[in-house]
Amino acid sequence: MAPMARDRESRLVYSTGGETEKRKEEPAEAREPAPGAVGIRLRLERRASGRVATVITGLPGPPEAAAALAKALKAACSTGGTFKNDVLELQGDHRPRAEQWLAARGLASKRAGG
Repeated sequence: MAPMARDRESRLVYSTGGETEKRKEEPAEAREPAPGAVGIRLRLERRASGRVATVITGLPGPPEAAAALAKALKAACSTGGTFKNDVLELQGDHRPRAEQWLAARGLASKRAGG
């Protein structure tokens, strides 16, 4: 059975097999923003349970370096948290301490949100 020709305006909804088109990923260097283009942002999020979390985005460097920076920041704030998808979440409101810690290392940060 020959594969069906795909029109430009149609989408394959279901297939019983065969190869799928592979998406080309950009190299890591192409995905990183230029220095200073995106800053470090600190914001406070309130969870549905009423707990708060400090969310930090825009940590510089490759993912491995940003993860190491996140680990050091969690230790400096003496709190738990997670680092996923280039976003650091700290348990509790740690914006002032995180700002001071980042400024001591020469990293400019800015509070976001209300």
